[in-house]
Amino acid sequence: MGNSALRAHLETAQKTGVFQLKDRGLTEFPEDLQRLTSSLRTIDLSNNKIEHLPPALIGKFALLKSLSLNHNKLTVLPEELCKLTKLETLHLNNNHLTQLPAAFGQLSALKSLSLSGNRLRAIPSQLCSLRHLDVVDLSKNQIQSIPDTIGELQAIELNLNQNQISQISPQISRCPRLKVLRMEENCLELSMLPRSILSNSQIALLAVEGNLFEIKKLRELEGYEKYMERFTATKKKFA
Repeated sequence: MGNSALRAHLETAQKTGVFQLKDRGLTEFPEDLQRLTSSLRTIDLSNNKIEHLPPALIGKFALLKSLSLNHNKLTVLPEELCKLTKLETLHLNNNHLTQLPAAFGQLSALKSLSLSGNRLRAIPSQLCSLRHLDVVDLSKNQIQSIPDTIGELQAIELNLNQNQISQISPQISRCPRLKVLRMEENCLELSMLPRSILSNSQIALLAVEGNLFEIKKLRELEGYEKYMERFTATKKKFA
């Protein structure tokens, strides 16, 4: 991409607070964005070939609310990313990430996090520190279990479709706001599904098709009627 084209994008971004440069074959995060660290609210660099984020620059976007880097080649996120305390939306689908920075819990304004199609082998414990998190997408990773720490997760919706989950901690029933739990196409036996998800949780939509049991067997479990009451009540609310 020519310098004049980049210059035009930078000028637009200066006026709008939005920098969008998708499908351009970029291999690096544009260093020229350092001129706009105090004004950008949205950055979208999806569908490029970016392999890393510059630590010295990424943490300086003080007003940034939305960062999208879907379909790139990121293998690691710098700790400096965690300085973006205004960030509400972070989309990193289809990269090569295996973990999150230790300080990820400092992204205190984060509401929506998408990490679908990465290489995570566990649910990052840092997510439980995020008090405003509404939606978490961890689908299409290599997660094998749901740990006890999950009970502190504040999310309303958790997508774990297409992982390798065979173990679920009963603590998931204690998630205070979790209404939607998606676990389609995993490795779950019906005996490993905590009954408390049905009988004693906030979950009103449980999606578990494509596991190692027939859905009709789920309907025979103790607590299923209580789950259906929540499901129906929620359905009515949105009808």
